[in-house]
Amino acid sequence: GDAVDGLFAAAGFSFSGQAQNVGIAFIKMKSWEERGEENSVFNIKNRAAQSLSKVRDAMIFPLVPPPVSALGNSGGFEFQLVDRAGLGHQALVNATNQFLGMANQSPFLTQVRFNGLSDSPQYDLTIDNIKSRALGVPISTVNQTLSTALGGTYVNDFLENGRIKRVYVQGDIPFRMLPEDIDDWYVRNKNGDMVQLVEVATGEWTYGSPKLTRFNGAASREIQGSTSQGVSSGKALQEVLKIAEKLPDGLEVAWTGLSYEEKEAGTNTLLLYLVSALAVFFILAALYESWAIPVAIILTVPLGILGAVLATWSTGQANDVYFQVGLLITIGLAAKNAILIVEFAKNNFEEGQTAFDAAYQAAQQRFRPILMTSLTFILGVLPLAFASGPGSGAQNAISIGVLGGIMTTTFFVVFFGPYFFLWVYRLFKKDVVKQHQTSNQSERKA
Repeated sequence: GDAVDGLFAAAGFSFSGQAQNVGIAFIKMKSWEERGEENSVFNIKNRAAQSLSKVRDAMIFPLVPPPVSALGNSGGFEFQLVDRAGLGHQALVNATNQFLGMANQSPFLTQVRFNGLSDSPQYDLTIDNIKSRALGVPISTVNQTLSTALGGTYVNDFLENGRIKRVYVQGDIPFRMLPEDIDDWYVRNKNGDMVQLVEVATGEWTYGSPKLTRFNGAASREIQGSTSQGVSSGKALQEVLKIAEKLPDGLEVAWTGLSYEEKEAGTNTLLLYLVSALAVFFILAALYESWAIPVAIILTVPLGILGAVLATWSTGQANDVYFQVGLLITIGLAAKNAILIVEFAKNNFEEGQTAFDAAYQAAQQRFRPILMTSLTFILGVLPLAFASGPGSGAQNAISIGVLGGIMTTTFFVVFFGPYFFLWVYRLFKKDVVKQHQTSNQSERKA
């Protein structure tokens, strides 16, 4: 097509396992210049999902690679539905189907699927231990005979034209095609006599899973899915937990891959922000040799956070790692602007000005530097905020929040920075402020 450069397909193999009824295909896209924005990977994926959903003979899911390599096989979320109570395989299968039915009706989730091999017909061969001991046939001999006849056994090597080749023993194809062929096989007992295999083993058709998955020692089934358009990954994970609460007791959700990392990072984000703010506070306290001045600087940080949150929310961006990195940048820029004002206000106050005059004059003195540095940063971020093409998602995610944060910081810090300085000095340094006021009044009388 206009967007696809090539395709590699493999039958009998997929990320869910190996079987005769599975397959996988890897699509190589043309360069972005040849495709255009209308043929982005996500647009192609959505169109393919709509078309392939009409296929009745197979279940086909178009997927995009994960954002971080080696953390999962595809983008979206993934987890293990774990049977902690030992409810059994059939109960776990029923719970999986129940979850998939509810998840695919949710407006926040899409393409929710079981990532594994479904139950299929199996031929169960049961060995009678009592009969085998009575006939002198060891269990190991029965297993070895079955393994050799069906799968083959390595014997030795031989030389042919200077090359070493291996010799395998295996049942001939016409004699291992049907389950009834096992009735014609024989095993040797301890006396050297041949015993028909049907004398010690009986077989029957059953229905079960070709691949049993365990997670931390408990039976489990892997489930994957994607978020609907405009829905953040955090909201999708909350929706998964909400649906899982309706499942029978004894089943729990265990996150894996990138979803696990996101949940772990989410629980520590607030703590990391608090530790970072505390570290900045101590550094500023050591710099200015005061516990009060850093408070005036830290109070301006929420002004930048407010702008970053509003910009991210209004543009439909997600609260992801890009937003969190951008939030750290915004916090640093807000503190920088506040430092410019507070430092000059402190110097003016120490030179004999009143706290109000010192703060007011500092805002006038540092207005132009704050405005110029902020405008320079805004102009540098704008290309990322309006970027399109390969990698534009990450560029938009990290820049839009920063852009909103620096805009509110530039506007509000100039007004609130002096006020915070004045408020902190009047609250924490009352004696110094009164001393300055008394000295100023004495000078006026003189």
